[in-house]
Amino acid sequence: MTTTTTTPATAVSTSGHDLPDRPLRLGTRASALATSQSGWVADRLRAAGVRVELVHVRTEGDVSRASLRQIGGTGVFASALRDALRAGEVDLAVHSLKDLPTAAEPGLVVAAVPEREDPRDALVARDGLTLDALPRGASVGTGSPRRAAQLALARPDLDVRDIRGNVGTRIGLVRDGQLDAVVLACAGLSRLGRAGEATDRLDPDVMLPAAGQGALAVECREDDRPLARFLRDVLEDAPTRAAVTAERAVLARLEAGCTAPVGALARAGADGALALTAFVALGDVPRRHAETGSDPVALGYEVAEHLLSRPDPVVGRSDDAAAGGSLFTGA
Repeated sequence: MTTTTTTPATAVSTSGHDLPDRPLRLGTRASALATSQSGWVADRLRAAGVRVELVHVRTEGDVSRASLRQIGGTGVFASALRDALRAGEVDLAVHSLKDLPTAAEPGLVVAAVPEREDPRDALVARDGLTLDALPRGASVGTGSPRRAAQLALARPDLDVRDIRGNVGTRIGLVRDGQLDAVVLACAGLSRLGRAGEATDRLDPDVMLPAAGQGALAVECREDDRPLARFLRDVLEDAPTRAAVTAERAVLARLEAGCTAPVGALARAGADGALALTAFVALGDVPRRHAETGSDPVALGYEVAEHLLSRPDPVVGRSDDAAAGGSLFTGA
């Protein structure tokens, strides 16, 4: 199901790009966060001289209130947008990159990855409390197994509860006293103009974000080469692309989806090399490892291989085991 909202824009020269003589149809989920993200992309494209209209596409993840693990996890927010792209109902789509499966989508291409927002997670708690200041037994809501696993390591005395809902709904659980705190992405709060409601921004040493968190993916049909080039020229941020490629390579090698308890964060150093840290938890075996390298995919695979071969959950140990294999067969 799609609905269209058009915003007029004054066209200027798009010399060198053979784009259609009509507004570009940008597919987006209809949630406040998704439309904020898509509106930011649309404004960038309008500033580059094209007309853009937003086309709202309803996804299963927007309709169902069930746990993400129950309704399919990886790709549940992306599949309807991708169907609209393939059907020619939209020309491009904007996704939260962390919601995209790592496998290439036949016929489609991520033409641009814009500059990333703050990738960290944030706590929104009653009375301005930080994670360290929450009392024993405090109730903390999250729909993410990754966040739940790392909260259990940082504060095993907390009562972590599974929740669903948009940002406003989740914060409302704290405001009306149903929970003491919730964990949300810093980027989402910022894009909604609610960054000031965060009571604690969690250091990656405590809480590694989801692979690609804070980044957007702008996707179009693979055979629409003029549009793909235009999107790349206007929106692409090479350092962000390199970082999220390394993070997603970890997921790909682990065969892990977006609902798996996996965190990854890559950052570029002064020398241009990437520093990548990843976390994975299965049952009572949390593992964390960091490496540096220049090839994003090779780096992500190297970190994942280390996680796969370590039966030892203690961070910082150098002894490896010979065992390997997938942690998430069928994920």
